[in-house]
Amino acid sequence: MIASAEIKITPTTKSRLSEYDINNVPFGKIFADHMFVAEYENGKWSKCYIQPYQDVPMSYALSALHYGQAIFEGMKAYKSDDGHVSLFRPYENFNRLNKSAIRMAMPEVPEEIFIGGLRELLKLDQGWVPTSDTGSLYIRPFMISTDEAIGVKASDTYKFIIICCPAGKYYAEPVKVLIEHHYFRSVRGGVGYVKAAGNYGRSLYPTKLAQEKGFQQVIWTDSETNKYVEESGTMNLMFVIGDTLLTPALSDTILAGITRDSVLAVARDWGMKVEERKISTEEIMAAHANGTLKEAFGTGTAATIAHIRAIGYEDNLYELPAIEDRKFSPKVDEFLRNLRKGRENDMHHWMLQVC
Repeated sequence: MIASAEIKITPTTKSRLSEYDINNVPFGKIFADHMFVAEYENGKWSKCYIQPYQDVPMSYALSALHYGQAIFEGMKAYKSDDGHVSLFRPYENFNRLNKSAIRMAMPEVPEEIFIGGLRELLKLDQGWVPTSDTGSLYIRPFMISTDEAIGVKASDTYKFIIICCPAGKYYAEPVKVLIEHHYFRSVRGGVGYVKAAGNYGRSLYPTKLAQEKGFQQVIWTDSETNKYVEESGTMNLMFVIGDTLLTPALSDTILAGITRDSVLAVARDWGMKVEERKISTEEIMAAHANGTLKEAFGTGTAATIAHIRAIGYEDNLYELPAIEDRKFSPKVDEFLRNLRKGRENDMHHWMLQVC
């Protein structure tokens, strides 16, 4: 790990922590006291430092603004009942960030910078980790290109930054989703499998149209046939049909979600039948019609488990069973919450204690 002596630390002279009830703040709007920064130039990473969270002046010619070299991760830290702060599967985020970096022609971030920077940042801002049952410290590691020049090419300079914000539940209630048939999130050979900023920008307009119809999110289908579901909004998709947990198989159009992988692992631990394969909209509608569609939900770092209460499809709305009648998703949601709070046996060694 990178030693604290290798990171220049400038602590804040006045914490803002006392200004907020961190167990009751809006998602993504209140930020912790400090941020971690590493700079890349001349072919190597250097200048690792932690400073008070602040706005950063930038050139309007910044290459990230013009050519989209911007990637990020979403992860969380949790405070256990005994007061320790732990990260959930941080090495998976580390590996996925570098997978994104390779696809976007950006430099990979060394482990000692990613994990070491996280450790030092959380030691400073551990007081910002909520203690509520559903609370966590949402962590946003990201990288942007920083050349100040106009011209289509990979940047020569970059910044890797980590910021944090206390967070509660992402969705306050089960969501209503619309199956999207005109717009597509990703295409084969594209960047759908990585966390590139542009993936989210292209999703905003169709999501806005769905919201105007009373839906919170969309279900994306594949761009080749428009028959198979892929993701829902910013989440991976899962269904319980009969006694089987189904989710779309990973491909270069689907993000390999860490919560997705965790839910599948727990389901298999519990002896549940799991299938990762193509799932057509016709199969989902047929299962709803014959009463075998028991559950539908999204999985993601921000939402963890987002229950889907209704699906819009071809001008019709299909209601799903009430949450209290669902057997798997509420149970796995509670299990993962208790695991992160230190109440369950961490048999997969997913939690990394940092302080």
